[in-house]
Amino acid sequence: METKKKALGKGLEQLFTNNVINFDNFEKEIVNDNKNDIVMIKLADIRSNPYQPRKTFNEESLQELASSIKEFGVVQPVIVKKSIKGYELIAGERRCKASKLAGLDEIPAIIKEFTDQEMMEIALIENIQREDLNAIDEAKSVYNIIKLRGLTQDEFASRFGKSRTYITNLLGLLKLPEKVQQMVERKELSSSHARVLSKLEDTKQIEELASKVIKEDINVRELERLVSNVEVVKRKPITSSVDPKYHIYENVISDKIGNKVKISKNKIEITYDSLKDLERIMEIFNISIEED
Repeated sequence: METKKKALGKGLEQLFTNNVINFDNFEKEIVNDNKNDIVMIKLADIRSNPYQPRKTFNEESLQELASSIKEFGVVQPVIVKKSIKGYELIAGERRCKASKLAGLDEIPAIIKEFTDQEMMEIALIENIQREDLNAIDEAKSVYNIIKLRGLTQDEFASRFGKSRTYITNLLGLLKLPEKVQQMVERKELSSSHARVLSKLEDTKQIEELASKVIKEDINVRELERLVSNVEVVKRKPITSSVDPKYHIYENVISDKIGNKVKISKNKIEITYDSLKDLERIMEIFNISIEED
């Protein structure tokens, strides 16, 4: 058992040392290396990965997968870990849910040993590279992988085939008020609208504009206009004493880190709203703090 565990750990390390991370290939390797170990497990004995970041699943997509399973069966086994009672799911939650919809009682599975960190990393990677997460779940997944693996945003972006700007803007959503994040999770508010709102500082203002978007069906361009007007009002008292060139620098830095930036002579002010947000900014600037 110890040999198998080490082999899995090596595979996970290889996944992260590759230039581009591909979860499909990683899962296929596990299946190919354990074809003789596939067993049938009762779906009732399997519980979700406790580190699963996905809170909602696309019902239409699940129904389509369930129809496929009824016709062809479960093509690829799920991967599970033995627990005190039953099994914990590592990879294949959609297959499990769709199999239940298809009326199955059992599902083919491969049983492997995993550490808690491996369980978390596998769940995060699978979700990022499989069915689209809502923007908040994706942002949380990206943030957790960056923290767990000590990656820079540039490293993460290149390994997952994303642009640096996309990752910066995505992580910027995590500083939105919880109420607004929930609107995005419920898909009442689009990620594009949320990105525009993340440029603002005032919690009440953000919440009011988010509600206005939903109630009045405001498009992204109109919201950008509203936010721009809000910013003009806030900056108006100091406009006459500030070199207009500074505003260009402010906008460039703000776009890079996803936070409000104010520049005056010999001073740059960056607003953040939590320790987590400050750590994110430090990562963007590639600054690490050595703790004693």
